[in-house]
Amino acid sequence: QVQLVESGGGLVQAGGSLRLSCAASGRTFSNYAMGWFRQAPGKEREFVAAITWRTQYGDSVKGRFTISRDNAKNTVFLQMNSLKPEDTGVYYCALRENSFIATTQNLYEYWGQGTQVTVSS
Repeated sequence: QVQLVESGGGLVQAGGSLRLSCAASGRTFSNYAMGWFRQAPGKEREFVAAITWRTQYGDSVKGRFTISRDNAKNTVFLQMNSLKPEDTGVYYCALRENSFIATTQNLYEYWGQGTQVTVSS
């Protein structure tokens, strides 16, 4: 049984930083792609970042967010800098049972419960 547990969300002022973590269990973590998605109120869930042996980012976060992973700890991180009010939303961690990056949410089989990020102006 795969479990993904996010942490690190919270309230921050515009221009500030947060670091999200996602702890995975139930799989050989290093074999699979991991992704972060977010959903703002009234909007569809959107791709933020993903990582395998390489990384890929959504256009709105390039240059501000950094995804990384620690395979020994089965954990993926999202460092978010220069936060903007439009970054507000629920951030979800996802695992894809494939070693290739995907930006489409329906290609990820497992999801965490989400963590709220609120950026005030």
